[in-house]
Amino acid sequence: MNENLFASFIAPTILGLPAAVLIILFPPLLIPTSKYLINNRLITTQQWLIKLTSKQMMAMHNTKGRTWSLMLVSLIIFIATTNLLGLLPHSFTPTTQLSMNLAMAIPLWAGAVIMGFRSKIKNALAHFLPQGTPTPLIPMLVIIETISLLIQPMALAVRLTANITAGHLLMHLIGSATLAMSTINLPSTLIIFTILILLTILEIAVALIQAYVFTLLVSLYLHDNT
Repeated sequence: MNENLFASFIAPTILGLPAAVLIILFPPLLIPTSKYLINNRLITTQQWLIKLTSKQMMAMHNTKGRTWSLMLVSLIIFIATTNLLGLLPHSFTPTTQLSMNLAMAIPLWAGAVIMGFRSKIKNALAHFLPQGTPTPLIPMLVIIETISLLIQPMALAVRLTANITAGHLLMHLIGSATLAMSTINLPSTLIIFTILILLTILEIAVALIQAYVFTLLVSLYLHDNT
C-alpha cells in the first residue's frame, strides 16, 4: 500500500539507458504476417478488421485524402497494441506519456493543416471567419478560431493521455484494495475482485476505443483540409 501510485508511469531504463524506444518498437512484432497463399483464421480476422476500419475512416475522403490510409491504419494498430500491452502487470504504457502523444499528434495535425493551406487556401482561411459574422465581432472570432485550431493537437494528446492514465490509476487503486482486504474480509475481497475484473474488461474496451478516437479525429482534420 506504500507503493508510489505513479511508479508505473515512470519511463523504464536499462543500465541507465531509456528503454522506452524498445518498448515502442515491440508492438509491431506482435502483428502476425502470413507467407502462404491461404491465410489462417487469425490472419483472416486481422485483415477483415483492418479493412473494415480503413473503409469506415476513408469513406468520407476524396482521392487525395485516401493517400493517408496506410498511415492512419498503422497509427490505430500501433496505439491499440500499445494500450493493450500496457494492461499487462508490471508493464509500461508509452501512451500515458504526454510527450509521446504530442509527438504523434503535432506532426499529423501539422501535415493536414499544411496540406489544406497548400491545396485549398481559400477554404482553409474561411474556417477562421464564419459567414455572416457581424463586423465588430470579426477580430474576436478570428482570434478564437485561431486558438481553437492551434489547440487541436494538444486536445488529441491530452485526451489519450488522460483516459489511459485514469484507467491505470483506478485499476492500481482497486488492485491494492483487493490485496489489503484479502487478509481482513474475504466476502468484501471477492466483491472488490469482481469489480476489478469488470474494470479490466472496461479498460480493454477503452484502450481500443481511444485508439479509434485518436485516429478518427486525425482523419477528420485531414478531411477538413483536403
